[in-house]
Amino acid sequence: MRYALIHRPAGEWPDREAVGMITLDFHARYRRRMRLMTDQGGDLHIDLPKAVAMADGDGLQLEDGKWLRIRAAAEPVVEVRHPDLGQVARIAWHLGNRHLPTEIRQGVIRIKPDPVIEDMVMGLGADIKRMDAPFQPEGGAYGGAGHHHGHGGHGGE
Repeated sequence: MRYALIHRPAGEWPDREAVGMITLDFHARYRRRMRLMTDQGGDLHIDLPKAVAMADGDGLQLEDGKWLRIRAAAEPVVEVRHPDLGQVARIAWHLGNRHLPTEIRQGVIRIKPDPVIEDMVMGLGADIKRMDAPFQPEGGAYGGAGHHHGHGGHGGE
């Protein structure tokens, strides 16, 4: 079994030196310790000093100094759209008020599927689209849960 001991954000590790990849959904990407399988079929034990919200393109350094690339898996999400940006802000406020993991993208909000929440946002005039896509929710103003990639931050464990 290999051990991953260090996490580095995309652009802060030598990504050309990656010896493998590990594809994880958001829940599995926000971890401190976990046993996983790499995309190549090898056993991996993540043992980081603190929980980190890993993002697509990030790197994990192994005990031998080699690197693995993190790939965000496609997972069920709901895209929420509204033509009025003021209404988009109102919808985002309602989602935040419920402490829901929410990804803010250009012109769209992504959330995890939830029929009650979907009905709420449609009641606010939004259109929704269910799809499979990577999910990288915002981390919050106080979370300190990792880094930010401009299109979305991070959520909780």
